[in-house]
Amino acid sequence: MFIKDKQFRIRIILISILLILLFILIRIFYIQVFSYNKLNHLATSLWQRNLPITADRGKILDRNGKILATNITTTTLYAVPNQIVDKEATAQKLAEVLGTDYDKMLKHLKKRTSLEKINPEGRQLNSEIADKINALNIDGLYLMKESKRYYPYGEVLAHVLGYVGIDNQGLSGLELKYDEYLTGKDGSIKYTSDGKGNRLNNLEIYEQAQNGMDITLTIDIDIQLALEKELENVDAKYSPEQALSVVMDPNTGEILAMGSRPTFDSNNYQAYDLETINRNLPIWKNYEPGSTFKNVDTI
Repeated sequence: MFIKDKQFRIRIILISILLILLFILIRIFYIQVFSYNKLNHLATSLWQRNLPITADRGKILDRNGKILATNITTTTLYAVPNQIVDKEATAQKLAEVLGTDYDKMLKHLKKRTSLEKINPEGRQLNSEIADKINALNIDGLYLMKESKRYYPYGEVLAHVLGYVGIDNQGLSGLELKYDEYLTGKDGSIKYTSDGKGNRLNNLEIYEQAQNGMDITLTIDIDIQLALEKELENVDAKYSPEQALSVVMDPNTGEILAMGSRPTFDSNNYQAYDLETINRNLPIWKNYEPGSTFKNVDTI
Protein backbone atom coordinates (compact mmCIF):
# COMPACT_ATOMS: atom_id res chain seq x y z
CA MET A 1 0.00 0.00 0.00
CA PHE A 2 2.82 2.33 0.93
CA ILE A 3 4.66 1.54 -2.34
CA LYS A 4 1.56 2.19 -4.45
CA ASP A 5 0.98 5.52 -2.71
CA LYS A 6 4.61 6.51 -3.31
CA GLN A 7 4.41 5.58 -6.99
CA PHE A 8 1.22 7.62 -7.33
CA ARG A 9 2.94 10.70 -5.89
CA ILE A 10 5.90 10.24 -8.21
CA ARG A 11 3.54 10.11 -11.18
CA ILE A 12 1.79 13.29 -10.05
CA ILE A 13 5.14 15.06 -9.72
CA LEU A 14 6.27 13.86 -13.16
CA ILE A 15 3.00 14.91 -14.78
CA SER A 16 3.23 18.32 -13.09
CA ILE A 17 6.79 18.77 -14.35
CA LEU A 18 5.74 17.74 -17.87
CA LEU A 19 2.82 20.17 -17.79
CA ILE A 20 5.11 22.99 -16.64
CA LEU A 21 7.60 22.19 -19.42
CA LEU A 22 4.76 22.04 -21.94
CA PHE A 23 3.48 25.41 -20.76
CA ILE A 24 6.99 26.90 -21.09
CA LEU A 25 7.36 25.50 -24.62
CA ILE A 26 3.95 26.89 -25.65
CA ARG A 27 4.86 30.26 -24.14
CA ILE A 28 8.21 30.32 -25.97
CA PHE A 29 6.48 29.39 -29.23
CA TYR A 30 3.91 32.18 -28.74
CA ILE A 31 6.59 34.78 -27.98
CA GLN A 32 8.81 33.75 -30.90
CA VAL A 33 6.00 33.51 -33.47
CA PHE A 34 3.09 35.75 -32.50
CA SER A 35 4.89 38.44 -30.46
CA TYR A 36 8.00 38.64 -32.62
CA ASN A 37 7.19 41.99 -34.28
CA LYS A 38 6.35 43.68 -30.99
CA LEU A 39 9.47 42.42 -29.22
CA ASN A 40 11.67 43.22 -32.20
CA HIS A 41 10.31 46.78 -32.21
CA LEU A 42 11.00 47.14 -28.48
CA ALA A 43 14.52 45.79 -28.88
CA THR A 44 15.25 48.02 -31.84
CA SER A 45 14.02 51.09 -29.96
CA LEU A 46 16.65 50.44 -27.27
CA TRP A 47 19.64 50.75 -29.59
CA GLN A 48 18.40 52.54 -32.71
CA ARG A 49 18.06 56.33 -32.90
CA ASN A 50 16.31 58.35 -35.58
CA LEU A 51 17.34 61.87 -36.56
CA PRO A 52 14.34 63.32 -38.43
CA ILE A 53 14.58 64.88 -41.89
CA THR A 54 11.66 67.23 -42.47
CA ALA A 55 9.82 66.95 -45.78
CA ASP A 56 9.18 70.09 -47.81
CA ARG A 57 5.59 71.25 -47.97
CA GLY A 58 4.12 71.32 -51.47
CA LYS A 59 4.19 74.63 -53.33
CA ILE A 60 1.08 76.66 -54.19
CA LEU A 61 1.16 78.10 -57.72
CA ASP A 62 -1.03 80.47 -59.73
CA ARG A 63 -2.57 79.46 -63.06
CA ASN A 64 0.63 80.44 -64.90
CA GLY A 65 2.97 78.52 -62.60
CA LYS A 66 4.15 81.51 -60.55
CA ILE A 67 4.96 80.60 -56.95
CA LEU A 68 2.55 81.92 -54.31
CA ALA A 69 3.75 79.78 -51.39
CA THR A 70 7.06 77.96 -51.12
CA ASN A 71 9.66 76.88 -48.53
CA ILE A 72 12.99 78.17 -47.30
CA THR A 73 15.57 75.98 -45.60
CA THR A 74 16.27 76.51 -41.91
CA THR A 75 17.91 74.41 -39.19
CA THR A 76 16.60 72.78 -36.02
CA LEU A 77 18.72 71.77 -33.05
CA TYR A 78 18.43 68.30 -31.51
CA ALA A 79 20.24 66.88 -28.51
CA VAL A 80 20.99 63.34 -27.33
CA PRO A 81 21.36 63.96 -23.56
CA ASN A 82 23.32 60.75 -22.84
CA GLN A 83 26.01 61.75 -25.34
CA ILE A 84 26.63 65.17 -23.74
CA VAL A 85 29.40 64.86 -21.14
CA ASP A 86 29.27 68.31 -19.53
CA LYS A 87 25.63 69.36 -19.60
CA GLU A 88 26.11 72.51 -17.52
CA ALA A 89 28.84 73.94 -19.76
CA THR A 90 26.93 72.95 -22.90
CA ALA A 91 23.75 74.61 -21.61
CA GLN A 92 25.68 77.80 -20.89
CA LYS A 93 27.18 77.94 -24.38
CA LEU A 94 23.87 77.22 -26.09
CA ALA A 95 22.07 79.81 -23.98
CA GLU A 96 24.58 82.44 -25.11
CA VAL A 97 24.32 81.50 -28.79
CA LEU A 98 20.53 81.21 -28.82
CA GLY A 99 19.95 84.21 -26.55
CA THR A 100 17.80 82.21 -24.16
CA ASP A 101 17.68 81.28 -20.47
CA TYR A 102 20.37 78.95 -19.09
CA ASP A 103 17.94 77.05 -16.83
CA LYS A 104 15.57 76.30 -19.72
CA MET A 105 18.44 75.00 -21.82
CA LEU A 106 19.78 72.84 -18.99
CA LYS A 107 16.31 71.38 -18.52
CA HIS A 108 16.34 70.24 -22.16
CA LEU A 109 19.75 68.60 -21.80
CA LYS A 110 18.87 66.78 -18.57
CA LYS A 111 15.70 65.14 -19.87
CA ARG A 112 15.66 61.35 -19.69
CA THR A 113 14.96 60.83 -23.37
CA SER A 114 16.82 59.33 -26.30
CA LEU A 115 16.38 62.41 -28.50
CA GLU A 116 15.35 65.91 -27.43
CA LYS A 117 14.19 68.59 -29.85
CA ILE A 118 15.24 71.99 -28.49
CA ASN A 119 11.82 73.55 -28.89
CA PRO A 120 11.09 76.39 -29.36
CA GLU A 121 14.53 77.94 -28.72
CA GLY A 122 16.32 75.80 -31.31
CA ARG A 123 13.65 75.80 -34.03
CA GLN A 124 14.03 77.32 -37.51
CA LEU A 125 17.50 78.75 -36.92
CA ASN A 126 19.18 80.87 -39.58
CA SER A 127 22.55 79.89 -41.06
CA GLU A 128 24.52 82.29 -38.83
CA ILE A 129 23.20 80.79 -35.57
CA ALA A 130 23.55 77.26 -36.94
CA ASP A 131 27.21 77.90 -37.84
CA LYS A 132 27.92 79.13 -34.30
CA ILE A 133 26.41 75.98 -32.79
CA ASN A 134 28.29 73.78 -35.24
CA ALA A 135 31.54 75.56 -34.29
CA LEU A 136 31.06 74.46 -30.66
CA ASN A 137 31.82 70.91 -31.84
CA ILE A 138 30.00 69.26 -28.93
CA ASP A 139 29.12 65.56 -29.09
CA GLY A 140 25.40 64.98 -28.66
CA LEU A 141 24.25 68.11 -30.53
CA TYR A 142 22.78 67.63 -33.99
CA LEU A 143 21.66 70.25 -36.52
CA MET A 144 19.00 68.98 -38.90
CA LYS A 145 17.42 70.61 -41.94
CA GLU A 146 13.88 71.97 -41.51
CA SER A 147 11.76 73.84 -44.01
CA LYS A 148 9.92 77.04 -43.19
CA ARG A 149 6.91 78.28 -45.15
CA TYR A 150 7.50 81.44 -47.14
CA TYR A 151 5.03 83.65 -49.05
CA PRO A 152 6.94 85.78 -51.60
CA TYR A 153 4.07 88.25 -52.07
CA GLY A 154 3.56 88.91 -48.35
CA GLU A 155 0.09 90.37 -47.76
CA VAL A 156 -1.12 89.61 -51.29
CA LEU A 157 -3.77 86.85 -51.33
CA ALA A 158 -3.11 86.22 -47.64
CA HIS A 159 -6.66 85.18 -46.68
CA VAL A 160 -6.94 82.80 -49.63
CA LEU A 161 -3.58 81.12 -49.06
CA GLY A 162 -3.82 81.15 -45.26
CA TYR A 163 -0.81 80.30 -43.12
CA VAL A 164 0.94 77.41 -41.36
CA GLY A 165 2.16 76.85 -37.80
CA ILE A 166 5.71 76.27 -36.62
CA ASP A 167 5.37 72.54 -37.37
CA ASN A 168 4.30 73.30 -40.96
CA GLN A 169 0.69 72.30 -40.34
CA GLY A 170 -2.00 74.23 -42.23
CA LEU A 171 -4.02 76.51 -39.94
CA SER A 172 -6.25 78.50 -42.32
CA GLY A 173 -7.13 79.11 -45.96
CA LEU A 174 -5.96 76.74 -48.67
CA GLU A 175 -3.09 75.67 -46.42
CA LEU A 176 -5.67 74.12 -44.09
CA LYS A 177 -8.12 72.96 -46.77
CA TYR A 178 -5.51 70.95 -48.69
CA ASP A 179 -3.17 70.20 -45.79
CA GLU A 180 -3.23 66.43 -46.38
CA TYR A 181 -2.00 66.94 -49.96
CA LEU A 182 0.54 69.67 -49.22
CA THR A 183 2.06 67.82 -46.24
CA GLY A 184 4.86 65.44 -47.14
CA LYS A 185 6.27 62.42 -45.33
CA ASP A 186 9.33 63.03 -43.14
CA GLY A 187 12.48 60.95 -43.57
CA SER A 188 15.21 60.10 -41.08
CA ILE A 189 18.82 59.16 -40.50
CA LYS A 190 18.96 55.96 -38.43
CA TYR A 191 22.02 55.01 -36.42
CA THR A 192 22.79 52.63 -33.56
CA SER A 193 23.92 53.45 -30.02
CA ASP A 194 24.97 51.48 -26.96
CA GLY A 195 23.10 51.23 -23.66
CA LYS A 196 24.47 54.60 -22.52
CA GLY A 197 23.33 56.35 -25.70
CA ASN A 198 26.83 56.64 -27.19
CA ARG A 199 26.84 56.54 -30.98
CA LEU A 200 28.37 53.41 -32.51
CA ASN A 201 30.40 53.38 -35.70
CA ASN A 202 27.91 51.27 -37.58
CA LEU A 203 26.37 51.88 -40.97
CA GLU A 204 23.77 54.68 -41.03
CA ILE A 205 20.46 54.18 -42.81
CA TYR A 206 19.14 57.17 -44.72
CA GLU A 207 15.40 57.36 -45.42
CA GLN A 208 14.64 60.14 -47.87
CA ALA A 209 11.79 62.51 -47.11
CA GLN A 210 8.85 62.63 -49.53
CA ASN A 211 7.82 66.18 -50.33
CA GLY A 212 4.17 67.22 -50.45
CA MET A 213 2.15 67.71 -53.63
CA ASP A 214 2.08 71.05 -55.46
CA ILE A 215 -1.28 72.77 -56.00
CA THR A 216 -2.17 75.04 -58.92
CA LEU A 217 -4.92 77.64 -58.44
CA THR A 218 -7.17 79.48 -60.88
CA ILE A 219 -5.72 82.71 -59.47
CA ASP A 220 -3.76 84.96 -61.84
CA ILE A 221 -1.19 86.78 -59.73
CA ASP A 222 -0.95 89.68 -62.22
CA ILE A 223 -4.69 90.31 -61.93
CA GLN A 224 -4.41 89.81 -58.16
CA LEU A 225 -1.71 92.49 -57.92
CA ALA A 226 -3.90 94.91 -59.89
CA LEU A 227 -6.82 94.15 -57.54
CA GLU A 228 -4.62 94.72 -54.48
CA LYS A 229 -3.54 98.09 -55.85
CA GLU A 230 -7.15 99.19 -56.26
CA LEU A 231 -7.94 98.04 -52.71
CA GLU A 232 -5.02 100.14 -51.47
CA ASN A 233 -6.41 103.16 -53.35
CA VAL A 234 -9.84 102.62 -51.80
CA ASP A 235 -8.29 102.24 -48.36
CA ALA A 236 -6.23 105.40 -48.74
CA LYS A 237 -9.08 107.50 -50.13
CA TYR A 238 -12.06 106.40 -48.03
CA SER A 239 -10.51 104.65 -44.99
CA PRO A 240 -13.33 102.06 -44.86
CA GLU A 241 -13.65 99.59 -42.00
CA GLN A 242 -13.81 96.79 -44.56
CA ALA A 243 -13.33 96.40 -48.29
CA LEU A 244 -13.53 93.34 -50.50
CA SER A 245 -13.25 92.46 -54.16
CA VAL A 246 -13.48 89.38 -56.38
CA VAL A 247 -12.53 88.93 -60.03
CA MET A 248 -14.22 86.01 -61.77
CA ASP A 249 -14.21 84.66 -65.30
CA PRO A 250 -17.93 84.86 -66.24
CA ASN A 251 -17.56 82.10 -68.81
CA THR A 252 -16.16 79.45 -66.48
CA GLY A 253 -16.78 80.75 -62.96
CA GLU A 254 -13.05 80.54 -62.18
CA ILE A 255 -11.83 82.94 -59.51
CA LEU A 256 -8.97 84.99 -60.97
CA ALA A 257 -8.37 87.25 -57.96
CA MET A 258 -9.77 87.75 -54.46
CA GLY A 259 -8.81 90.25 -51.81
CA SER A 260 -10.07 92.20 -48.82
CA ARG A 261 -9.15 94.79 -46.23
CA PRO A 262 -8.01 94.55 -43.48
CA THR A 263 -5.39 92.00 -44.50
CA PHE A 264 -2.26 90.48 -42.97
CA ASP A 265 1.16 89.08 -43.85
CA SER A 266 1.13 85.27 -43.88
CA ASN A 267 4.86 85.28 -43.10
CA ASN A 268 4.18 87.04 -39.79
CA TYR A 269 0.60 86.12 -38.90
CA GLN A 270 1.38 86.15 -35.16
CA ALA A 271 1.46 89.97 -35.25
CA TYR A 272 -2.26 90.21 -36.13
CA ASP A 273 -5.46 89.56 -34.20
CA LEU A 274 -7.55 86.44 -34.88
CA GLU A 275 -10.43 88.39 -36.39
CA THR A 276 -8.15 89.83 -39.07
CA ILE A 277 -6.36 86.62 -40.04
CA ASN A 278 -9.36 84.28 -39.94
CA ARG A 279 -11.94 86.28 -41.89
CA ASN A 280 -11.70 86.06 -45.66
CA LEU A 281 -14.42 88.67 -46.25
CA PRO A 282 -15.51 87.64 -49.78
CA ILE A 283 -16.29 84.19 -48.32
CA TRP A 284 -17.17 85.03 -44.72
CA LYS A 285 -19.27 88.18 -45.29
CA ASN A 286 -22.14 86.60 -47.19
CA TYR A 287 -25.86 87.22 -47.13
CA GLU A 288 -28.96 86.05 -48.95
CA PRO A 289 -29.65 87.94 -52.20
CA GLY A 290 -33.22 88.73 -51.14
CA SER A 291 -34.48 92.07 -52.43
CA THR A 292 -31.21 92.90 -54.12
CA PHE A 293 -32.58 91.08 -57.15
CA LYS A 294 -35.50 92.87 -58.86
CA ASN A 295 -37.48 91.88 -61.89
CA VAL A 296 -37.59 94.59 -64.50
CA ASP A 297 -40.71 94.49 -66.65
CA THR A 298 -40.88 96.39 -69.92
CA ILE A 299 -44.06 97.42 -71.68
